[in-house]
Amino acid sequence: MITYKGYNASIEVDLEAEILFGRVLDINDVVTFKAKTVEEARQEFQSSIDDYLEFCKELGQEPDKP
Repeated sequence: MITYKGYNASIEVDLEAEILFGRVLDINDVVTFKAKTVEEARQEFQSSIDDYLEFCKELGQEPDKP
């Protein structure tokens, strides 16, 4: 599990596709990411959270909190 700005995500391995994929936990909205390396997964997770928070701001809605 990884954490960023109070959000947690799980990361799983897809051996057939040879990728890592993750999902933000404990929120109702669906926020996912994928990557080829652990470091890339961490970066993609952080980018996904930043994008999610910006999207909510643009809509004038409060982001879902864990």
